Amino acid sequence: MTPDEKTHYLTNRANWSNARPRQLPRPTYWPFFLAAGLALLVWGILAGWIIGTAGLVVMSIALTGWITELRHERREHND
Repeated sequence: MTPDEKTHYLTNRANWSNARPRQLPRPTYWPFFLAAGLALLVWGILAGWIIGTAGLVVMSIALTGWITELRHERREHND
């Protein structure tokens, strides 16, 4: 592609498309809880198995909640 063709392609709005995603996901606290669970897991590896298990439980709940929320949100937008 020559520079002139490239310039024409980039400046011709008929070749443009809308950016995705058109709508951003809602804010959520699940990433915070996932990070907190990871911190507890690492701390538990260093300190004791009880803290590590608690971190694993928090991470599992947070990941499940976050994925569930995203799936429901996607389903709402597709309807």
